[in-house]
Amino acid sequence: MPQPIATLLNARWIVPVEPEGQVLEHYALAIEEGRILALLPQAEAAVRYHAATCLNFDRHVLLPGLINAHTHASMTLLRGFADDLPLMRWLQDHIWPAETRWVDPDFVRDGSRLAMAEMLRGGVTCFNDMYFFPEVTAAVARDCGMRACVGLIAVDFPTAYARNLDEYLDKGLALHAALQAEPRLHTAFAPHAAYTVSAPALERIGRLAADLAIPVHIHLHETAAEVADFQAQHGCRPLARLAQLGLLSPRLLAVHMTQLEPAEIDRLAQAGAHVAHCPESNLKLANGFCPTARLDAAGVNVAIGTDGAASNNDLDLFGELRAAALLGKAVAGDPAVLPAARVLRMATLNGARALGLGDEIGSLEPGKAADLIAVDLGQPETEPVYHPISQLVYAVGRHQVTDVWVAGQRLLADRRLTTLDLDEILQRARGWRDKIQAGHRA
Repeated sequence: MPQPIATLLNARWIVPVEPEGQVLEHYALAIEEGRILALLPQAEAAVRYHAATCLNFDRHVLLPGLINAHTHASMTLLRGFADDLPLMRWLQDHIWPAETRWVDPDFVRDGSRLAMAEMLRGGVTCFNDMYFFPEVTAAVARDCGMRACVGLIAVDFPTAYARNLDEYLDKGLALHAALQAEPRLHTAFAPHAAYTVSAPALERIGRLAADLAIPVHIHLHETAAEVADFQAQHGCRPLARLAQLGLLSPRLLAVHMTQLEPAEIDRLAQAGAHVAHCPESNLKLANGFCPTARLDAAGVNVAIGTDGAASNNDLDLFGELRAAALLGKAVAGDPAVLPAARVLRMATLNGARALGLGDEIGSLEPGKAADLIAVDLGQPETEPVYHPISQLVYAVGRHQVTDVWVAGQRLLADRRLTTLDLDEILQRARGWRDKIQAGHRA
């Protein structure tokens, strides 16, 4: 008697990511109660299971949902607002003033909805966010069914969100407590950077993160000027300061890391720290090159993020995959480093591990949450198919993502969002453009 289950997905290829490089042909994936029940040959699945929903993906590859390891979701509303500028001019003269004037819960709500629509349509099932009003972003993610790690933000100056460090941390701790009953929502402390958060504040955050066993997500060694200025002011490099304060640990997720010395790579590896690589944002702001091949060779867990749409200017993780692979080879001067399977792992299982979620998501294994995507390789841009993983990294466009599931819930069905009203999202985004543009000219 066949076992009744919720969903059975038959696919031309399945790439489970673990083990690395494996491709299963003509396999099926069984889902029950939001989790992966089994991966098995299609003929065997037809005999073993009777599914309430059975879908066939004859030209597709199924793979884990992509994990955006670093973004500022609601900054989609500032996409293209201030381009072609160096980092500090971009921040100080344009972004920070715009945020001071416009960022409030409504801005974050509408920007987060726009970001989640974009990410789901691009195959991202989980994102790690750093921005103000994180409780609003969490609510949007809960309502649309997406998985998220929301940052408990902290900076040393007052904003519309909080007046001082105590208020930032009080609000963050309250949000962390409120999300304990939400299985798809997680938290990380998110001090902005070593140059915007004082040493005592960072030390306090490190202790809290250890007590709660959650990550610390921070911009670090983003530019040469940042590192030089910090060293001139404090007598050490930012990573060394974090080590002195007890933050260099398996909980640390360091973002950008374009300025690294060999000894620092060794320290990261020894500490079990993680790096979030944002290749396109680093290129656009001319911040430098993260030595991903050297980090990977040293055993550092490297994940991939987009950064915010204000500095990228998209949330396209397939684009980041290709950029990370090509840039990594160019920086290393070696075409053999960072092969396609390794880079795909960076955008899936490595991202999950960086967020402390490696046992839950990031690979297609029985018992894990059914977070996965279907990508149509039967398009002119990706035919003929010799090696599906190579096509995913070097050729696929995000428009080829047809279906997305998070915890077994189908959030994108044949390119249609099932839990978000795209027309309303776009209308509100255009309204923000008109308002911000008019205010900027005034």
